[in-house]
Amino acid sequence: MDDSGASTSRTTLIVVFGGQSAEHDISCVTAAHVMRAIDRDRYNLLAIGIDRSGGWHLAEAAMAALDREPDHPVPLEATGREVSSVPVLHAAASTGPVVVMPLLHGPLGEDGTIQGMLDLLDLPYVGSGVLGSAVSMDKAMTKNLLASFGIPQPRFVALRDHEVTPSRLDEVAATLGLPLFVKPANMGSSVGVAKVSTIEELAPCARAALSYDEWIVCEEAIVGREIEVAVLGNIDPMASVAGEVIPGNDFYDYEDKYVTDGARLVIPADLDERHSDEVRALAVRIFALLRCEGLARVDFFYEPDGRGFLCNEINTMPGFTPISMYPNLWRASGVSYPELVDRLVNLALERHSRRRRNTAR
Repeated sequence: MDDSGASTSRTTLIVVFGGQSAEHDISCVTAAHVMRAIDRDRYNLLAIGIDRSGGWHLAEAAMAALDREPDHPVPLEATGREVSSVPVLHAAASTGPVVVMPLLHGPLGEDGTIQGMLDLLDLPYVGSGVLGSAVSMDKAMTKNLLASFGIPQPRFVALRDHEVTPSRLDEVAATLGLPLFVKPANMGSSVGVAKVSTIEELAPCARAALSYDEWIVCEEAIVGREIEVAVLGNIDPMASVAGEVIPGNDFYDYEDKYVTDGARLVIPADLDERHSDEVRALAVRIFALLRCEGLARVDFFYEPDGRGFLCNEINTMPGFTPISMYPNLWRASGVSYPELVDRLVNLALERHSRRRRNTAR
């Protein structure tokens, strides 16, 4: 204790990474770079990796491997010590202040599932809660909700697996026109996304998307610029400068994001002040409408001579690799990588304290 009576114990950051989704490797790379940025003089660090089968591992060896080769993660099964999730989290919490950083992308991580577990364990964590995470992960629900609030977005059709029939796909193509995009509803990092240029391609692309989720989203192809805004905060969120993605491929796909680094990020985007303010305000509004907290990246298409800014999607746990847009947008806005981690930790603690006041009896 210091002279004021405040505890001097350091906060333990529990970094949870990996997971069972198709974005497992991306999560490992994100975690490696976040762990490198954490100030070990300010925080205790505990890394927990979730393997592809759902096993939880205390990942001391994996941490060392990630430190050596952060962009080439090693299999958790070969490096970590398997543990039971609830006891290890309780044990960490018993040592002093704890914040969990669930750096998981995709289903069973970014979709409200682990957030619900952490709520039951009464542990503060970085990012949105159950509702914001679940709604934002599901592209179909996100689009339907935003449509109800009049948020401009590309035309779309959401289909469940049993609705994907030849006649229904013909209707979708007639409604949206070709080319169009097909996406799994609950997936990120452009996994399973395909651009469909002919009617013959539509059915196989829909089947491929259904291998990731039972819902898919078909969306009109937009000819326009790709603008992204990072949002940070809880009750009073703020927006970063806007950035622009200029894809190296036909569209900003998985390879462009994580393999070839072929896309070019322009930060800040070449927008006049009025349009920059407009898209930043729209990003904050979308963040609030979807009940997001902590952090998110909101992606837009911009039709300069058409409908203006159209919301494409929101990511409640955006990538944190050195080439990722989210940390680069904040760096350009005056927030360094380590400071961004500090802010996220403080937001997690603030949210947890506020929610406990509302739920305590």
